[in-house]
Amino acid sequence: MLAVAAERVWKYFGDYPALRGATLHTKRGACLALLGRNGAGKTTLLRILAGLSRPTKGEITLLGQSAGSHESRRRVGYLGHGIGVYDDLSATENLVLFGQLLGVNEPAKAAAAALELVGLTRVKDGLAREFSRGMRQRLAVARAFLHEPELLLLDEPFTSLDDRAIAVLQTLLAGALRRGATIVMSTHQIREAMELATDVALLERGQIVYSGPQTAEMLADPGWLYRTYGDKGAGDRSARS
Repeated sequence: MLAVAAERVWKYFGDYPALRGATLHTKRGACLALLGRNGAGKTTLLRILAGLSRPTKGEITLLGQSAGSHESRRRVGYLGHGIGVYDDLSATENLVLFGQLLGVNEPAKAAAAALELVGLTRVKDGLAREFSRGMRQRLAVARAFLHEPELLLLDEPFTSLDDRAIAVLQTLLAGALRRGATIVMSTHQIREAMELATDVALLERGQIVYSGPQTAEMLADPGWLYRTYGDKGAGDRSARS
């Protein structure tokens, strides 16, 4: 079974098509690097996959279930551009609340474990609005991984993170892959993404113009994929997994 099956997805903002028939298939256990220039549609696609936005047209299933369904949300972790925590709740209160919403068994215990993983146990009772940006980022990472999701959707996860948050996230990603989770990660950090990714997809003007395994050419030359598939005629040469 595929972890992600997005079929001919369109998304309009007014008259502008941010996605134009994007099709993406991702196998379970894969780590997919979703690449594309600014404005290519990466964030739009990830938000739709996460159930935070509805497609104008197209069909999406995650882990065999409709994207945005209650059951799907409980099996998916999302880390977007925003911190996504409540400022007037403590670190523990934030994670307990999200744990309850996600149906986590023993949410208080899960919250304590997640805070320890990201190095926030010392400030577990502090309000989120009093945290430094780096601490808030680590709390957001804890929220995304709190329920040990089967599918992780990460939008530029390393951008603006401090060094400690980057190290925490890398450790958690490696652990997620070891337990068989699937990762879809948009990023501009191509070289780092290629070292982690098993598969790669390239978005160009709202269309997936390449989807397939990571290759030696991509590892050796981060610009190879853009030069080979990122021109105006690339859609006719796309390879789909």
